Amino acid sequence: MPVSPGLVDLQINGFAGVDFNDPAITAADLDRALEAMLKTGVTHCLPTIITAHPHELIERFGALDKAVAGSRLGPLMCPGYHLEGPFLNPAPGYHGCHPPQAMTAARPELIAEAERGLSRPILMVTLAAEREGAVALTRTLAEAGKIVAIGHSAADFDQVSAAADAGLSLSTHLGNGLPQTLHKLANPLFAQLAEDRLMAGFIADGIHIHPRALAALIRAKGFERSILVTDAVVAAAAPVGRYHFAGMAVDRMPDGSVRQGEGLLAGSALCLDESIRNVVAWGIATPQQAFAMASGHALAAIRPALKAYGIALAEGEVEWSDDLFVRRVRLAGQERRYDA
Repeated sequence: MPVSPGLVDLQINGFAGVDFNDPAITAADLDRALEAMLKTGVTHCLPTIITAHPHELIERFGALDKAVAGSRLGPLMCPGYHLEGPFLNPAPGYHGCHPPQAMTAARPELIAEAERGLSRPILMVTLAAEREGAVALTRTLAEAGKIVAIGHSAADFDQVSAAADAGLSLSTHLGNGLPQTLHKLANPLFAQLAEDRLMAGFIADGIHIHPRALAALIRAKGFERSILVTDAVVAAAAPVGRYHFAGMAVDRMPDGSVRQGEGLLAGSALCLDESIRNVVAWGIATPQQAFAMASGHALAAIRPALKAYGIALAEGEVEWSDDLFVRRVRLAGQERRYDA
């Protein structure tokens, strides 16, 4: 049976009926979600808070942090957090399911306010490089040891390059958060693909990106710079039906997508082990390459932040069946075994 390191999900907004953006989240809720994530091979993750007004961000981070600190698995599995927004592009097509009315120019004090009093840091911030103050904020955050990613952005080649000069190092869910109509070559997707200093996360669910397009994107970005992420929300590892994500009503559809009422995608219901099976089945990667994109590459992307904050992750290990389903997970002396 194949064995891999524990999987690392850099972008996960909720799981198994639990919304990480819910200000009422409890330690028991979080443990339920993390236990379900272990079953998919994920041993470490960055719980992700999306765009909201400043007072909402402060409330949501405070509740999430209290749940992590008080839970059984949170201190082992959650070294820090990912803030996706609110410094994103509010234009139609770019903002995705994020509320555009809560988006703002880049403000370092907003991050400081949201982080104040937390037991663990915001390790990653996703922003749009073209927003006012974004390049300066990128430099400030990178110098403080945080990972800065680009997403929901209309940045052109020069803006992406300038942000990379300032410390930008990652593309968040590359290929998504973009309008349906773009210039054929001079566009934010090509600008990020062309910047070799950026690693890139990809949502391999066959819904956000067509499998053959995903193969081309990974070839263009380079295997060693490619990461599998889920962008999972509350409806992941949960039945078809209606859920609430960051104050929005969303529906898990029979085809596995998660959508707002008007049909707009709202995160995903993807599990990280499923993304591994997908890229192998689609001929994009071998099992060992898929494991690397979902573990070692993700870890490499955040290693500078872990080092800056003195965070050492507990070692995780996953044993897989020959058809790439999780059979055993080990994390810091704990072990879970799952039936075929």
